[in-house]
Amino acid sequence: MHDFHYKGDELFCEEISIQHIVEQVGTPCYIYSHRTLIRHFHAFDDAFQDIPHIVAYAMKANSNIAVLRLLAKEGSGADIVSGGELFRALKAGVPSHKIVFAGVGKSSEEIRYALESNILMFNVESSGELLLIDEVAQTMGLRASVALRINPDIDPQTHPYISTGLKKSKFGIAADQALTEFESANKLSHIDVVGVHCHIGSQLTQVTPFVDAIKKILRLIQTLKSQGMNIRYMNIGGGLGITYSDETPPHPKDLAAAITPLLQTTSCEIIMEPGRSIVGNAGIMVTKVLYNKMGANKQFVIVDAAMNDLLRPSLYEAYHDIQPVLKNESAPVNTVDVVGPICESGDFLAKDRKIPQPQSGDLLAVMSAGAYGFTMASNYNSRAKTPEVLVKDDTIMVIRQRETYEDLIRGESIPEILA
Repeated sequence: MHDFHYKGDELFCEEISIQHIVEQVGTPCYIYSHRTLIRHFHAFDDAFQDIPHIVAYAMKANSNIAVLRLLAKEGSGADIVSGGELFRALKAGVPSHKIVFAGVGKSSEEIRYALESNILMFNVESSGELLLIDEVAQTMGLRASVALRINPDIDPQTHPYISTGLKKSKFGIAADQALTEFESANKLSHIDVVGVHCHIGSQLTQVTPFVDAIKKILRLIQTLKSQGMNIRYMNIGGGLGITYSDETPPHPKDLAAAITPLLQTTSCEIIMEPGRSIVGNAGIMVTKVLYNKMGANKQFVIVDAAMNDLLRPSLYEAYHDIQPVLKNESAPVNTVDVVGPICESGDFLAKDRKIPQPQSGDLLAVMSAGAYGFTMASNYNSRAKTPEVLVKDDTIMVIRQRETYEDLIRGESIPEILA
């Protein structure tokens, strides 16, 4: 459920018309609903209220500091994968004791920054990373709290690019090596082994893969505790899907109903890392139609947003619903490609899509764009990044200004020999 809806023929975000927002900030732009973000966070937090838990929002989905601040005020922590994300989280007021650091390629500088910031723990992905964390912690005279990320070889039944729990994945430690790695970690002088982490993929639309993975991890935790290891945290990851088209993913309360009986068998505090399921349907991207073009075999609607603004369709052939900001009931429904201005054949927002034929100047809303939208944006073709807007009731808040041409060359210089 989200708060983008029509009043008559006009699309609104909460109590503000999208057209009114565009009049202030232009296109393309991202628009987020404050009300939806809060409701989606509490869908998770409330669903698991019967067990000790931390909701560590996966900020790679949307890392705007206003979004992070909003969620932190509701009690959220953060799942981070870089030093830059740690910086953002701290700037937004996320408590350091609710921050977990994941990712396969942490540098020594990032590890040091995280230890200085007193984060809750590292989710360790390899023996090499574990040794480096121990080394950095030793130079700082500290002990680093870690959970080892175990790859349970569970098929999440999602797109291969966002499937992370199979044997062929670069993520995590193979299940058959888990005991050996935990024993090695437990012997390191500046490491505290406090948890087990598992994350099998993103955009999951079934509960069964979660259940299967959790059963494997619970058996591992039982074995580790029997060997005297003080495992206090069980991180079940994230990955619950959202509706982009005709998917019917489970609600967080349905996920909780399926896995809470399992989780209640352990004394561990549960950490979960939802991202897309909190922000995905809380945001849209709005774009303006520039031209209609009839090709030899198909019709193109050329808009001012492009793959640099929203990469998912080009990268995954991902589906995003496209709706008119102003409905025109008399417009004919045609099959078109909605494409952007970038000089790549892969620059599209939709292919072979049946939509009411828009005209130059019309506004289109690309739905379900709150996750992996702006965070994956780039300046390809020297295109300025879009603004981001947060709407609360009838209030418009610009939480990121549109970039200028000067912003595009900030940090660059022409050396004297070329002057």
